[in-house]
Amino acid sequence: MIKEHFSSIKNLTFSPLELQPGQDIREKLVDLVLQGVPAQLPAHLSGYLKTIREELLQTGVENVRVVVFGGGTGLSNIIGGDSRLYGWCARPYNGLKELFPRTRSVVCVTDDGGSTGELLKDIDLIAVGDIRHVLLSSVQLNRLWELYNLGKTEAHRVAGVLWRLFNWRFTGPLTRQHPHFQEIKKEVESLPQDMASYLRTLMDYLFVSKKLGKSLKRSHCMGNLLIAAAVFREQDNYGASGVDDSDIAAHCAIRDGLDRLGRIIGAAPRAVMPCTSTPAQLRVLYTNGVEITGEHKLSTATRGVPVDSVHVDYCGEARTYDEIIEDIERADIVVFAPGSLYSSIIPVFKVPGLAEAVRSNTRAMKILISNLWVQAGETDLSLVNPERKFHVSDMIRAYEENIPGGTRDLFNEVLCVSLKDIPGSVLQRYGVEGKVPIYLDKEKLVGSNFFPVECDIFSTAALNDRGVIQHDQERLALAIKALYNGRKCWEKGIVASREGGTGGSADKNLQPQNRSTEKCPEKLRQTIKPYIKYRKISEKIDSLKICCIGLDKKPDLSHIKSMIVDILCDHPVIPIAHLGFFRDIFCVSSELWKRDQQWDNVFSFFDPADGCIKIRADQFRDRRNLEVAFMVALGESLLGNYAAEKIMEDVVIDGIGLGRVYHLYLAAEPQRRCYFDTHQIKTFLSLSRMCDTGDHNHYTRLVNRGEGFTPPGLLMGLMYAWYVDNQLASHIEYKMSVMKIRKSDLIPEQVRMADRRRKMVDFFREVVFYGDLKP
Repeated sequence: MIKEHFSSIKNLTFSPLELQPGQDIREKLVDLVLQGVPAQLPAHLSGYLKTIREELLQTGVENVRVVVFGGGTGLSNIIGGDSRLYGWCARPYNGLKELFPRTRSVVCVTDDGGSTGELLKDIDLIAVGDIRHVLLSSVQLNRLWELYNLGKTEAHRVAGVLWRLFNWRFTGPLTRQHPHFQEIKKEVESLPQDMASYLRTLMDYLFVSKKLGKSLKRSHCMGNLLIAAAVFREQDNYGASGVDDSDIAAHCAIRDGLDRLGRIIGAAPRAVMPCTSTPAQLRVLYTNGVEITGEHKLSTATRGVPVDSVHVDYCGEARTYDEIIEDIERADIVVFAPGSLYSSIIPVFKVPGLAEAVRSNTRAMKILISNLWVQAGETDLSLVNPERKFHVSDMIRAYEENIPGGTRDLFNEVLCVSLKDIPGSVLQRYGVEGKVPIYLDKEKLVGSNFFPVECDIFSTAALNDRGVIQHDQERLALAIKALYNGRKCWEKGIVASREGGTGGSADKNLQPQNRSTEKCPEKLRQTIKPYIKYRKISEKIDSLKICCIGLDKKPDLSHIKSMIVDILCDHPVIPIAHLGFFRDIFCVSSELWKRDQQWDNVFSFFDPADGCIKIRADQFRDRRNLEVAFMVALGESLLGNYAAEKIMEDVVIDGIGLGRVYHLYLAAEPQRRCYFDTHQIKTFLSLSRMCDTGDHNHYTRLVNRGEGFTPPGLLMGLMYAWYVDNQLASHIEYKMSVMKIRKSDLIPEQVRMADRRRKMVDFFREVVFYGDLKP
């Protein structure tokens, strides 16, 4: 019927579609559904539009299969609203799941911050924070009616209880007698009997499970613990049934635990699935050569340069589920949810097999929903031109460069919020706060054979209630419904020549083509599981002696050790092997601190004489100061006792003091205790501008009179701290800023300087910080 009505309209001499806002037929149909028929149209013209609008809205999509990819807030918001917010309880059953009840979500699992990060320190499990978020958003009103015979009023009350349960955050340790725990457990008893029974079982399991015992000592979100409990109960069942392979048991338990918990609270079968059952870690390479590890680290980094590429390291074989592949193959609609560009969609499609499964489904409508705002650390700088802000084409280019095989056949339509519908005063206020929208460069998208659909899909309720701009889950679902039901209208020969303006050739030019040649499969790298790494770090730091020198009052040594463990965990790029080259830590009073501070303000060092780290006592009072001091000394410790002798010799010619020569003699290799081999030491010394004298153990550096220089040991420590977090070493950040300038704007000496510093960064990436990764 829709196709026939559309054909009738195109035969008119003057088509009312020409009065409908939008440049492309897709935009016109979406606008027609969202905004209605333009006012004051003559009845004989508006009648056609009203009829097709009714057809677009009334054609059922309840049996349409939808697969959505993403993570966290962006995915949960379009599925059924942001379930972390209290306002979700007012509209818990809207969104894609309402119009498309057969929607399934495939969720990213590289989150390592907050409660999820704390959980990963203690248990062998994938990241569950984003899964929790999406699972609660997936609860459906119809499912609660079918399962528990709940009316709308009672279903809203149930949604409120689930919201409080899943989002309750407590400060550890958690005991059965915790007053808030007792309060929330009492609320659970008011839920439908089967739901209450299962959730009560999970809450009781928390206190009897050996796997979760340590986690209860930490501060957590209850929803994360419930998911962990659901998974581990299933894993216990597999163990009891004789499944010997722990990896297979864990793989199946994650699927079954999430499915069972989801069904009980009112989500559809397999409504939420992780993209992989293998614990995974994000690894991000910046254009300056620095590579950091961890999604949380990406969100807090301020490197000041664009992201070059994104990778995912797995703690074992990257497994996905056959059910996910089957869902993708059978999907009628595939949606790429909005969200963090480098820590949402891209990590999902790093999982082997997922991108190819989407490409193989040639009949599905494939839609990318563009992000709204620039995200600090991710999309605040364009790779093409760092001097301008991010465009939608930059976002697609990031997918092209980072998803194996590029964007070919992954998506065609690109849904974007129309900025003209957002009040200028709101955009101005956001600009003052440093928030900048991602701009739609429509011509570039069209030229690349994508179909940008600019439409009014932002939430006025969120704007009015919370002063924020985000996608409106109901309007977005309607826009997708309009595109799906109207898809026949832009098939070959249907669109009128006046709509394209070039006798029908316009749509031919916009047909999707291969936008990427096949790339070689990405070589996956494996890394250590977070809970194993945390255990090893804790064991090392617990075994240390912290010796206090010249202090009247000893600091809390257990607190100091706890801070050091937290510091190391905050920087997952640091390999465990780096902790093996110092013995103990000395806390030295300011009065007894003898280190020469003439040329720097670093209040720590590694002492090769006794193999210990020395830190001035006042640095322990502040976590940030301790972090800087410990990182510098830890970096220095990697050189160990590499130097047998260091001599500073005056240079005097004709009685004139011209400067000094710094002599460095390497220790004999058998006596050397060092993280680096001989070749690596010599490479570093060369990058440090030490000169090889021809004697393979003797290096020199000439220093002008009245000037200082950074000796190799200190340089190693400062570079180490800067690489881990550039905010820890501002003086190195200043020196490295030359790499941000275009080569064409540099003089020859600056070009050489930039090249040297780039090689130094490469050395730290390829040699110093490669430790926990395995090819």
